[in-house]
Amino acid sequence: MAHAPIRNVALVGHYGTGKTALAEALLFKAGAIKRKGTIKDKNTVSDFDADEKERGGSIETSILHLDHGGTRINLLDTPGTPDFVAGVVEALAAVETALLTVSAAAGVEVMTRKLWGQLENRGLARILVLTKMDHERADFESTVAKLQDIFGPSVAPMFLPLGHGAEFKGVWNLMNDPSQAPGEMAARAKDLSAKLKESIISADEALMERYLMDEAIPDDELAVCFRKALLAGAVTPVLCCAAENDLGCAEILDTLNRYAPPAEALKRSALRKRGEKTETLELSGLPEGAFYAQVFKTKRDPFIGKISYLRCFQGTLPSGSSAHSSSAGKAERFAHFLSVQGKDSKEIDHVAAGDIFAIAKHEHLGTGDTLSTDDQSFALPRLEFPNPMSALAVNAKNRKDEGKISEQLRHLAESDPTFRVDVDAETKELVVHGIGQLHLDLQMHRLKRFGVEVETHLPKIPYRSTVAGTAEVRYRHKKQSGGAGQFGEVQILLEPNQGKGYEFVDEIVGGVIPNNLIPSVDKGIQKKLVDGVWPGIHVVDVRVRLNDGKHHPVDSKDIAFQIAGRQAFAQAFEQAKPVLIEPIVHLEIMIPGKFMGDITGLVSGKRGRVQGMDQMGEMLVVKAQAPASEVQNFASELKSITAGEGFFSMEFSHYENVPTHIAAPVIAAAKARQKGEDE
Repeated sequence: MAHAPIRNVALVGHYGTGKTALAEALLFKAGAIKRKGTIKDKNTVSDFDADEKERGGSIETSILHLDHGGTRINLLDTPGTPDFVAGVVEALAAVETALLTVSAAAGVEVMTRKLWGQLENRGLARILVLTKMDHERADFESTVAKLQDIFGPSVAPMFLPLGHGAEFKGVWNLMNDPSQAPGEMAARAKDLSAKLKESIISADEALMERYLMDEAIPDDELAVCFRKALLAGAVTPVLCCAAENDLGCAEILDTLNRYAPPAEALKRSALRKRGEKTETLELSGLPEGAFYAQVFKTKRDPFIGKISYLRCFQGTLPSGSSAHSSSAGKAERFAHFLSVQGKDSKEIDHVAAGDIFAIAKHEHLGTGDTLSTDDQSFALPRLEFPNPMSALAVNAKNRKDEGKISEQLRHLAESDPTFRVDVDAETKELVVHGIGQLHLDLQMHRLKRFGVEVETHLPKIPYRSTVAGTAEVRYRHKKQSGGAGQFGEVQILLEPNQGKGYEFVDEIVGGVIPNNLIPSVDKGIQKKLVDGVWPGIHVVDVRVRLNDGKHHPVDSKDIAFQIAGRQAFAQAFEQAKPVLIEPIVHLEIMIPGKFMGDITGLVSGKRGRVQGMDQMGEMLVVKAQAPASEVQNFASELKSITAGEGFFSMEFSHYENVPTHIAAPVIAAAKARQKGEDE
C-alpha cells in the first residue's frame, strides 16, 4: 500500500480570474486528460454541473487530481462568486495550500481580500497566481505592487513574465540561477532572486546564520525551508501564467511538486468533551495509527444518490473495512472508496493519510462528520459556514407537488450548508435562507429541474402585539340549546408586563369560580394570545388578573370558561391601548471606508440607527440596528451600492413599537384576512 507524496491544493479567487481554465491547463499539462476543454465550449472537467455549464462559471467545488514528478496533486477548484462561498469553506478544510488567482488585467478584487483573510486564519500556505498574462491590459508590475501594498512584504515575485499581453511567451523562475536569465532581465532577476531567497530563509534561524556567512544553501534544504516559510506566512510567492495558451503552467506544476507543503505538514486536531473539559488529540498526518477522515462536502447525484467527499488526516483504511461515524455513533462497513476526477470516479482499494476520496450511498454521513477506527470518541471540529442572510417564503405552484417540495428542499440543503430550510413557527410559512439572491435563484432553478415549481415572495414579518395601558372587562358566556347548557362569567384586569412574557394571576376569592375551572380561563386566554386579537399577530408581554366571576352549578364547564376568558381578553385588549411591535435586527456591515456616507444614509432611510463604527485596515465595520421589515432586500442593496465590496451579518436583537402610520395598514390587513376567512 505504498503511497506517492501528496499535495492538496485549493484553487481560490474572485470570479472571472480563470481558476477553472487554470485547472484544465494543469490537468492537460500533467497528462491527466488528453484534450483540454474550455468554458466557452462547456466541456471542462471541473465545471460539469448543468447549472455551471449554463451560467459559465463554477457553483460548487470540483475534486480533481493529477500526477506530476512522482507526486499526487489533489486539486480543488472552487467557485469565486460570494453567493457560493460554501464551496470555498469546504475546500479549505481539506487542503494545506491555496493558489489564490488574481487577474493581471483586473487586479485585486473583492474576493481576493476576503479569501486572503480566510487563508490567513486557517494557517494555509498561500501562493498568488497572476492569470491572463496574455490579456492586452495585463500589468504584472502594478498588480504585484498593489498586492504588496495590501497584503504586506511577504508578497514576493517568484516568476517574472517573459513579455506582456500578446507578447507574453512564458516565465522565468527566480528559484533558478539568475545568471541564466535572459539578458535584458538578468540584473533584475538577480536582485529579486536574492530577496525571495532571503524571505524564505528567514523562516529558519540556523539556515539564516549560514546564509549570512555566505555559505551556499543546497537546493533540497532550501526547498524544505520554502515549505516551512509558506506555512509560517513568511513568504507569499507570486507566480504568473496564461492558462489558455499553456504558458507558465508547467512551471506552476513544478512549484507545487517541489515547494507546496506535503499533506502531513499542517497538523489537525481531533477533540472530545469530557464533562466541562475538552480534550485534544493531535493527528500525525501519516499513514500509521488510527484512521481519521472528515466529510468536507456532500452532494446528491440524481443517478448515484448521496455522495460524501472526505479527506483522510491519519491512518490507512482498506475498502471493505469498518469505521465509526461521529453522527451515527456506531461502526459501519464501507465497501467502496472512490477516486474522483470531476464527474467521473473509479474504485480504489484503500485510502490513507492525505487522500481525498468519496463514499457513495451512505445516507447518515453529513458534512463535517468524522470517520474513525478509534473508539475514543475524538472528532475533528465541525466546519464553520457563514450564516445565510437572504430569505424567501416558498409554496408549490401545483397542489400535487406539496408532498415533494419538503423532500427536495431537504436534499438541496443537505448538499449546501449555507442553504437552510425551515417552517416559521409564527407565520407558518415555509422559508428558505441563502447567502444572497443569486444563491436563492439558483436553488429555486434546481428545484424546478427536479420537477417542482414554486412561487416565492418575501417572508411575512413576525409582528407581535401588546398593550400600553390597562383595561378591566366583564364577560358572560351563556348558551342554552335544548340539552346541557353552557355558562361562564369572568372579570379580568389586563395590564402591560413588558419584557416578562405572559402572566396569569388568580385573584378569585369566595369560590365565585370553582378552583377546577380557573385553569380553563387561563387556557382560553392563552389560545387567544397565539391566535392574536388582530388575527395572526401573537400577543406578548401582558399580565391578566382574574378577579371576579360567576358560575352555574350545572351548566358551568371547561369549554364555557375557556370561551369566556378568550372573549374577555379580546375586549380588554382593544381597550388597553394596544400597540403593534416589530422585530429589530442588529447589523454589522463591513465596507471600504469610501462607502461610509452611502451606507449610513441607507441605514437611516430604513428607520435604522447607526450605533458605532470600527476600523479594520482599509475596511470599516458599521454597527447598526433596523427593523427586520426594512432590511429584507439589504443583501442586494449593499451589493449594488458597494459594487460587491461590502458584506454584512445580521441577527435578531429585540422588539420595538411600530410607528402608527406603518402599523395601521398591517393591522387592517390582519383584520381583513380574518373577515375573509369568516365569510
